[in-house]
Amino acid sequence: MATHPPPIILSFRRTFALLIVLVVLPSAGLSGFGVVAIINERAAVEKRLEAAWKGTLEALAEELPAVLRSANFEREEGQWWLVDAEGRRLSTRDSFELEGKQVRTSDTELAAALKAAESSSADFPPGTSLFSLMVGGRATLIAAEPQNGTVYGARVSQEAVETLLTEWAERQLTSSEPVRFVLIARQEPPAGEGLMGRLASEVAQARASALGQPVLAERTLPFPLQDFRLGVVPTGEDPAARASTRNRLVYVVLLALFYLTLTFGVVYTGRVLYREARLSRMKTDFVSLVSHELRTPVTSIRMFIETLALGRVQDPAQTREVLRLLTQETERLSTLIERVLDWSRIESGRKEYNPETLLVTDVVETAVAAFRAQRLEGDLKLSVQVPIPPPPVHVDRVAIAGALLNLLQNAYKYSREDKRISLTVRTVRRWVELTVEDHGVGIARRDHRRIFERFYRVDNLLTRRTEGSGLGLAIARRIVEAHGGHITLQSELGKGSRFTIQLPVEKV
Repeated sequence: MATHPPPIILSFRRTFALLIVLVVLPSAGLSGFGVVAIINERAAVEKRLEAAWKGTLEALAEELPAVLRSANFEREEGQWWLVDAEGRRLSTRDSFELEGKQVRTSDTELAAALKAAESSSADFPPGTSLFSLMVGGRATLIAAEPQNGTVYGARVSQEAVETLLTEWAERQLTSSEPVRFVLIARQEPPAGEGLMGRLASEVAQARASALGQPVLAERTLPFPLQDFRLGVVPTGEDPAARASTRNRLVYVVLLALFYLTLTFGVVYTGRVLYREARLSRMKTDFVSLVSHELRTPVTSIRMFIETLALGRVQDPAQTREVLRLLTQETERLSTLIERVLDWSRIESGRKEYNPETLLVTDVVETAVAAFRAQRLEGDLKLSVQVPIPPPPVHVDRVAIAGALLNLLQNAYKYSREDKRISLTVRTVRRWVELTVEDHGVGIARRDHRRIFERFYRVDNLLTRRTEGSGLGLAIARRIVEAHGGHITLQSELGKGSRFTIQLPVEKV
C-alpha cells in the first residue's frame, strides 16, 4: 500500500516551490538583462565619451582651416615652406610648383596626384588655399598659394598640425584626462584590385584601428578637407576601457552580493518554513500523544471509581489496592499536567526560580528520594557517589532536583531488563558535574543534537511502548541553562547513555 507524506510537508514543498518560482525566475531575468548590459557597456561608455568631446572637436574643426590659411609660404634652401605666425614650419620637404598645368616637384606620387586631379594654376584663388588630395592611396593635406601666375605649395606635416591642435585644445579642455588630437586620413585601395581588394583594405584598416590607440571621439573636417577626420586619442590608459572595466566590476560585485543575499534569504526562508512545518507537525503529534497519555490514567481513574461506587470490592485488602492504584494514576495524571504547565511557563518567561546556596548533596537527596518513592518494585539498582566534602552550589533546589529526577526517570524507563543506574557527583575545576548513567538501549548518534528539542522523541520500538511527552529533556536543559550550567550527552546505540549536568561551583 502506497504511503503519502503528511499534508504539512506537502504544504511546505508547495510553498517552497512557489517561493523559488517567484524569486529565482525574476532574478534570473534580471541577471540576463545584466549580462546584456555588461556586453553593451563598452559601447555605452564610448558614446558618453564621444558626447563629452563633441563640442571641443566641433570648435577645433572650425578653427583648424582658418589657422592654417593664415600661414604664409617662404622659400628657403630651394624649397617652399608653410610657416605660421610664430615661425614654425607646418609643411614637409615635398613642395611643388604649378604653372598652368605643368607640375614641378621631386615627389612623383604628388605630381601624379596633381595631374590626375587636372589641377591648373588658374584654379587657385588668392591667398593660401588648403585642400585634401589622395596621394598614393592615402589622403594628404595640401597647402598652396599663387604668386605671379605660379602656384607654390607643399604637403602639410600631419605631426605639426597635431601639435598645434593639442596646444589649441588646452584652452578648451574641461577634463583632466591625458589625451592628444590626431588627424585621421582616409585610405583607399590601389586601383585595379576590385571588390576583394577593397574588402581586404577595409579589414586591414579595421585591424590597425583595433591594435592601435583607441579613438575616443572623431569628427570629419569640412570641405575641402573632407578626407580627414579630427580625432581624440588617450595618451595613457584607455578611459573607455577603464570606465567599462570599473562599471563591470561594480556590477559583478553588486550582482554577487545580490545572489549571495538572495541565496541566504531563500535558504533562511526555506529553513524557517521547514522548521515551522516540522514544529507544527510535532505539536500535532504532541497533542495526540498527550491526549493518549491523559486518556489512559483518566480511564483507569474512572474505572476504579465505578468499581468502588458499585460496591464490587468487598475485601478491605482489595479496597486498599484499588485506592493505591487510584492514587498512582492520579499522580501520573498530575505529573503529566504539571510538566506541560512547566514548559508553558518556561516558554512564556513566567518561570520563577528561588536560588539559594546549599550543598549539592541536598539536591541529590531530594531527587533520589522522589525517584525511590516512585520505584518501589524492588528491581531498581541505584548507586550514588558524592564527594566529601560536597561542593556548594547556588541553585533552586526544587528545579534542579526536578531536572535530575527527569534524567533518573528516563534512565529507568529506557534500561530494558538491566536496571542498573549510577548517579555520580564530582568537581571539575569550577564546575560540579552530576552524571546519570544507565545500561539501556542508548541513543543513536544522529539523534544526539535533537534529543533536547521540545516534543522530540527517539523513534524506536522501546520509546513507542514507553509513555512520555517529549518535554522532559527540553525542560531539564532550560532549567540547567537558566542556572548558568550545561547538560551534555554521551551515548551509543545499545550501550546505554550518560547524561551530565554541569553547574558552576558557588564561591564560599
